[in-house]
Amino acid sequence: MAPFYGAPPMAMLTVGAGALIVGREVIGIHGAVILDSVLWTAGTLTGLAAAVIVPYLMFTAHELRLSDTLGSWLMPIVPPMVSAATGAALIPHLASGQPRLDMLIACYAMFGVSLVASLVIITLLWGRLTQHGPGPARTVPTLWIVLGPLGQSITAANLLGAQAHQVLPPPYGAALQAMGVVYGVPVLGFALLWLMIAAAITLKTARAGLPFSLTWWSFTFPVGTTVTGTSELALRTGSDALKWLAVALFVLLLCAWLTAVINTARRTATGQLLLGSDPVQLFGGSGTRWAAKECGRDEQVVATRETPPQDPAI
Repeated sequence: MAPFYGAPPMAMLTVGAGALIVGREVIGIHGAVILDSVLWTAGTLTGLAAAVIVPYLMFTAHELRLSDTLGSWLMPIVPPMVSAATGAALIPHLASGQPRLDMLIACYAMFGVSLVASLVIITLLWGRLTQHGPGPARTVPTLWIVLGPLGQSITAANLLGAQAHQVLPPPYGAALQAMGVVYGVPVLGFALLWLMIAAAITLKTARAGLPFSLTWWSFTFPVGTTVTGTSELALRTGSDALKWLAVALFVLLLCAWLTAVINTARRTATGQLLLGSDPVQLFGGSGTRWAAKECGRDEQVVATRETPPQDPAI
């Protein structure tokens, strides 16, 4: 369950950003800035802690192999990217000079933290898919989590770039502003490639049987970041094609969200939501190997969890 330690920080950051964007009409701009500042600080600190502690435990306390790699491994390292994207909205509300500069630099640093770590895990995930297949059906929706850091990084690059040219002197401000598009368009291309691969694997798995579990929420939030990233690129470039792509992705997001909500509510009401869900399977446990039936491989399932030694005299 360790990957889920990234969820609370992202929740705080999202609520804080919503308070500043929408809540200002209800509680006023001053109250909205204070609320967002508190939630952004709390979300950033806990998100950075998760980005350090969870990988540390993966490196030192768990026996993991390539076949254990899941998209959910991205969750604890995405919060710094969310901090970078949402922090951009706070920069204009800081005092001019060093406070704005320090905030901008901190956001770009967190952008790098999440981006580089995400690229490492995405590479591992690609290798696992190549060598071991998609894995158990319940874990297939986690492939969509890859869209999260990709879409959020496009959003962050453009939002920070819009502030950079007002904070940094030439040529750095203009360069970072341009980087939003120069970086965003190629990454959007890869995000669309991954979306098509993930969709194809999901449809193939669904034909054989894709049981509902909480991993279905992986269809929602990552697609949402792709929507915001595409929207930012459409805004910066004025491209009609990107505008329509953002609309299409939003429709996909709405359908995915309604599907997840309806199934979650139905299975919560019947008490079936968590029946049959194995946290080790869903989130990559120590020593877990994919089943031969699930992967289409002639391998035997091996469980290497340590058990206490038995006393021969017993």
